[in-house]
Amino acid sequence: MGLKNTILLSLFFVALVAKKGLAAQHVVGGSQGWEQSTDLNSWASSQKFKVGDQLVFKYTSMHSVVELPNESAFKNCDLGSALDTKKGGNDVVKLNKAGTRYFACGTLGHCDGGMKVKITTVAVGSNTASSPASSSSSDDDDSSSDASTTTSTTTTTSAASANFNSFASFVAMTAVSALVLVYVF
Repeated sequence: MGLKNTILLSLFFVALVAKKGLAAQHVVGGSQGWEQSTDLNSWASSQKFKVGDQLVFKYTSMHSVVELPNESAFKNCDLGSALDTKKGGNDVVKLNKAGTRYFACGTLGHCDGGMKVKITTVAVGSNTASSPASSSSSDDDDSSSDASTTTSTTTTTSAASANFNSFASFVAMTAVSALVLVYVF
């Protein structure tokens, strides 16, 4: 009975680890990156951001990434109220919880020229579509920088991620059910 338990627990933990590894990396602006010429609103509207995903800001030294605290600061390009500023050119921001976050370029005039993006993150398992105008709650998640230089500009598609999440959930539930059955019988 000890070997059965070990195998079932192993399956359960493998399913949990696999599920955590499904976070998508969204290169902000797609193949154009974090640039003035990028239509960031259209790009954000075409994405679905889930808790656990990461934003990757790729840009030249003439730009930066400033996280703003709220909708008002975002609309008014109030860079003086920044929560965080990044200048690395390949920065990663982890989306740790559901809510809305606001980003702008810190270079003088760029935010006023439209180089800003509103990211609405939904809970994992939510089917709500993400939209730059869908929420106005502030979010103060921790961020990390120094993305891997091997990051691809393609992102994991929501459908593939959802299918794998369903499979991982199925494996986890099967393992838990088997564990319960082993102990009961």
